[in-house]
Amino acid sequence: MPNDFNQQVIEEFRANSGEVGGHFEGARLLLLTTTGARSGERHTTPVGYYHDGDGTVLVIASAGGAPKHPDWFHNLVAHPHVTVETGVFTYDAKAEVLRGGARDAAFARAVEADSGWAEYQARTSRVIPVVALHEIASGGPPNVNASSMSEYVKAIHDAFRRELTLIRGEFDQAGSTLGAQPRINCLTFCQGLHNHHTGEDIAMFPFLADRHPELEPALDRLREEHERIAVLIAELQQVIGMDSADTEHVRAEVERLTTALEAHLTYEEEQLIPVLDVPNESVHREADPTR
Repeated sequence: MPNDFNQQVIEEFRANSGEVGGHFEGARLLLLTTTGARSGERHTTPVGYYHDGDGTVLVIASAGGAPKHPDWFHNLVAHPHVTVETGVFTYDAKAEVLRGGARDAAFARAVEADSGWAEYQARTSRVIPVVALHEIASGGPPNVNASSMSEYVKAIHDAFRRELTLIRGEFDQAGSTLGAQPRINCLTFCQGLHNHHTGEDIAMFPFLADRHPELEPALDRLREEHERIAVLIAELQQVIGMDSADTEHVRAEVERLTTALEAHLTYEEEQLIPVLDVPNESVHREADPTR
């Protein structure tokens, strides 16, 4: 039976490129579509997630500490091939239920980030499962939830802005020692931003330069900004990688990156979106083959 609350969240999520309010406001949320263990029908559920590096994300089958696993967990155990929607990207993934030490370490990391998970575990005698969702390579450009290239660019930029806001908020709430999950979140953000800029440099910018020579000065500036941002990313990664990483030091590096990136994204949108919106322009999604 459809869940009215979930359906409202799903509709809001899809209408706003993954951004929702209410109970899930400010949370990392994805839509997980599974195949019914008995019915064989497709079911979509909004679930919170954690980054796990290398494009993998973790979801926790807590069901609020209920005595039974949620239906979506039973579904993916029976049919591990699932679909993930991030608000910007949609991709197929293979679900892996973590076992033993891998599960315990992932759950401990989640508890460190949000003590509510420990409260859920205390309510039930079952061991709350942790599931890794491994993206299945498609061999082509990413499936982006946008109807035009300008929407595509803006959606990706806004996703970076939202994630950076979440990361900064996590550091504001952290103590003097940097936790494991904020480290992973930050490193995942850095890798995603690097991939995005690489895609622009090798595909979208040359495409635009060929068709709009008047954009060359702006594109040159954007390329130079990519190089400066790459330096900031490397410095942030170096600080995060230190065992004795101080939260204030990391926060300062994140603020430097935030300032540079926001100025860069704003300038890029001002210069490129008007061109991308010109009628009859054909700018293919291959312009950003990485993420």
